[in-house]
Amino acid sequence: MVRLPDSLNERVESVRTALADALRDRVIGDNAEDKQAAVMLTPGPRWFAPDRPIHKVHTDASMFIGGMRALLFQSLHPLAMAGVAQHSDYRNDPWGRLQRTADFLAATTFGPADLAQQTIDRIRTVHTRVVGTASDGRAYSANDPHLLRWVHVAEVDSFLRAYQAYGADTLTAEEADGYVEDMAVIARALGVPAPPTSVQGLRDQLAMYRYELKGTTESADVAKYLLLEPPLPFTSKIPYSLISAAAIALLPVWARVELKLPYLPVAEKIVVKPIGQFVASTIRWATAVNQPATTADAVTDTVETASN
Repeated sequence: MVRLPDSLNERVESVRTALADALRDRVIGDNAEDKQAAVMLTPGPRWFAPDRPIHKVHTDASMFIGGMRALLFQSLHPLAMAGVAQHSDYRNDPWGRLQRTADFLAATTFGPADLAQQTIDRIRTVHTRVVGTASDGRAYSANDPHLLRWVHVAEVDSFLRAYQAYGADTLTAEEADGYVEDMAVIARALGVPAPPTSVQGLRDQLAMYRYELKGTTESADVAKYLLLEPPLPFTSKIPYSLISAAAIALLPVWARVELKLPYLPVAEKIVVKPIGQFVASTIRWATAVNQPATTADAVTDTVETASN
């Protein structure tokens, strides 16, 4: 094994540290340590036991790539996209939704049961205000069970694909089914009817939506602001662009066509996938989030709903 000169090692470590600091500031946001303590260290029963697959996936840095992929994928449903376009500030705060998604998943995955339920209740209350009319004249509501299901399956598919591509390891077929089953617990609490509980069920439900999905002016706008023109300082654009490239590589070809995104299979295999693995490993190194079971004695039991 070739040993690099100490000076070069120091330079590489300096660059890596700078990138890690930028990622920590943006993907976790303010008060990271306080957030972690409130979720991870508060005693009480949880919705999920520490050995469940959801813990393995949601503690991995590939979640940030999966989150970006989910935003792009979800935007292909015109009614879901109308809600984002009319009720969010993604143009001025492109990291914001990723951070809010991370906070939501941390609370429901790792937090005490009462915190998880409070988080669910808050989201459902917010959804009551996300109503309107899409550009094609159709009415939409964020609490529409059909739209809730789409947002859920697109998100689960994105997180699962990101973990299998960029995670610390890969899930077995049984673990992958278990992850979908775990996510169904959260989905039911949010009001999703009959969410999938296996990978095959996830694929079947995704296929049900295919004819409803298409690129729109709003989805193109989201792709433009999220990927091409994010209003970020230069130091943040570098890690952000790397996350974006890794996320795009996970989209199906038809979705990229609808979003007018490039498809370069050879370049992705040679360049983008290694970049995605590098980004995920850097975030993993920078954040080093511990599972609740390994922090003090935070987990004392799991609530009954987690196994139903």
